[in-house]
Amino acid sequence: MASFKYDSTPTQYVEFKGTNFAFRKFGKESGVPLLLLIHFRGSMDNWDPKLLDALAMDRTVIAFDNKGVASTNGLTQETYREMADGAAEFIQALGYTKIDVLGFSIGGHITQELLFNHGDLIRKAILASTMPQGGKGLTNSKPEVIALAIKPVIELTDFLTLFFEQSTASQKAGRAYIERRKVRTLDVEPATSVQTMQAQGKARKAWAEMDESQGLANLRKVTQPVLVSNGSNDVMIPTAQSFSLYQNLPNAQLILYPDSGHGFLFQYPELVAEHIRIFLDQSFEN
Repeated sequence: MASFKYDSTPTQYVEFKGTNFAFRKFGKESGVPLLLLIHFRGSMDNWDPKLLDALAMDRTVIAFDNKGVASTNGLTQETYREMADGAAEFIQALGYTKIDVLGFSIGGHITQELLFNHGDLIRKAILASTMPQGGKGLTNSKPEVIALAIKPVIELTDFLTLFFEQSTASQKAGRAYIERRKVRTLDVEPATSVQTMQAQGKARKAWAEMDESQGLANLRKVTQPVLVSNGSNDVMIPTAQSFSLYQNLPNAQLILYPDSGHGFLFQYPELVAEHIRIFLDQSFEN
């Protein structure tokens, strides 16, 4: 825990019932850590180190690969409920009884399943660029967006289309994010597998096909404080879905960032980290 720099934090492993979970834990020691749940086809290397370094100034931050993803053995599960169960097993393996969670994109769907089925573990949650059960996300996107998202091999430059707006400012921020992604040389992750892409794709399709009214009813039962956030124009999971989350969660706040898309938290890493810090440190009355 001496390291406050994500790029210099080594990968560790913890075993639970045959799964050897890969994870990176760093930052200021805190009783309640912040667990990170990454996007579609992402691994620990997909996080922006600038964002994580800023978050780690105030608390313990933990990134990990769920079952079958990148450096963790096994097969990737085919439902978000199973992925949430895997995340709960990982938390149990580390010995924590209470955590905060930042779920980005499909990580936000997994976070919702954690809230629905493992709520006793969750103190607060951040849902970034995500949607409720039954919401319409990538399946309603432009064909060129879908084609990039499911390419056999994702290139870093593809994120300029998938995660950022086409404005000069947003593209500049996107290129800076790509450069930050290239810095790490320690314990570099393998690319996620075709099996991971297919399994996560099945989970995403099933999530979108769920009964929307039941999904919104599930959200209304959540008692934990939740910060919902997104860019102003998310081309992968429409920004309107974030507003739907905000409307139906009883104890939610909403932040939308200007001139940004799905990857807004990599466009404004320090600002997003500051807003997350305020949210996690704030006292709430239920």
